[in-house]
Amino acid sequence: MCNGLLCSPGNLPMRMIGIGFFVGLVSGAVGGLIGLGGGIIMVPLLTGLMNLDRIRAHGTSLAALVFTGFSGAAAYACYEQIDWTAAVALAFPAVLTAAAGARLADALPAWKLKRAFGGFLFLCSLLLLLKPFMPSGWGPLSGYALIGAMTATGAVTGFLSGLLGVGGGLLMVPAMIFFAGFSQYAAQGTALLVMIPTGMTGAVTHFRFGNVAIRLLYGIAPGILLGAFLGGNIAQFIPEDLLCRIFVLSILLMGWRYIKAEEPPELPESVKAAGLARR
Repeated sequence: MCNGLLCSPGNLPMRMIGIGFFVGLVSGAVGGLIGLGGGIIMVPLLTGLMNLDRIRAHGTSLAALVFTGFSGAAAYACYEQIDWTAAVALAFPAVLTAAAGARLADALPAWKLKRAFGGFLFLCSLLLLLKPFMPSGWGPLSGYALIGAMTATGAVTGFLSGLLGVGGGLLMVPAMIFFAGFSQYAAQGTALLVMIPTGMTGAVTHFRFGNVAIRLLYGIAPGILLGAFLGGNIAQFIPEDLLCRIFVLSILLMGWRYIKAEEPPELPESVKAAGLARR
């Protein structure tokens, strides 16, 4: 019998491959355009159109994130919009914490953390909006302070990426703009590059728990590669102020989505007892 995770593409209906390509194309285009992994689009589409449960949608989204980062970063690199030093400073701690987030995602419900994360995203968007009006003393950091800020951002980003199935651009892009004084373009391009090792680490951990629908990637991956490259190129022709507003709007919508996370209904006592009896 065919394993649901390891079937060859020949065993997957063409309709599902087509839907997967559409999901990848849309998610990749959004990711390349605003420097995000595309999880804000992909996870709802995977649960809604492809009937994946939430945890497998997160794991599959992380696996697809590698393709988003590769193709999107390639587009920004063509315009020299990547800071390689910052990418290393962010990626190293992110790789170390991504696996821990993925393990926690498999073990614990995350609705409370999602609410807190949503509030934090609102704060990030507010800081981006107010940055032009802040005193000069709030300007970019330098030296050890900047290294510390980037390292801390990378560590938190990796953990949340593994836990929630997001690419991390939601945190990395504001951090690079606020702490390092990057342009919107350079911040987005660098964030996409960091998503490659981060997504790979989190995806491997999710795969070990059986949370990656591998065969769906046969349709999703080509769509993402095309969409992210197109989105990254389109971003270069959008004025930076407008691109920043689009990014802020995106994280506001993402924050609202997480704030609305609801506590799952409590199971009846009979169901709890049956579950305990099976353990």
